[in-house]
Amino acid sequence: MPKGQRYPDQFREEAVRVVRGSDRSIRAVAEELGLKYSTLCKWVQQAEIDDGARKGSTSEELVELKALRQEANRLRQENEFLRKAAAFFAAETDRSGRSKRSG
Repeated sequence: MPKGQRYPDQFREEAVRVVRGSDRSIRAVAEELGLKYSTLCKWVQQAEIDDGARKGSTSEELVELKALRQEANRLRQENEFLRKAAAFFAAETDRSGRSKRSG
């Protein structure tokens, strides 16, 4: 189960199947399964997006977007580190060049 995900994918899929396959409301199914209405509602909406019945970002696209954001953040941190390292070494080179000339 991915970090921060409270319910296994199989449970989510089964809960959505129950909603879709019955004439019971999302609220009734949520209560029966011990879920918050809003949680089950989001799962059903996401399933509709994934199936193409509703507009929005698919689960696959959301996973990819999260990975891309993490990668961008990592690259920003690496870039900042390299910028600081370059400034440090430039200052060291400048200091060592000045001390050789003056000595």
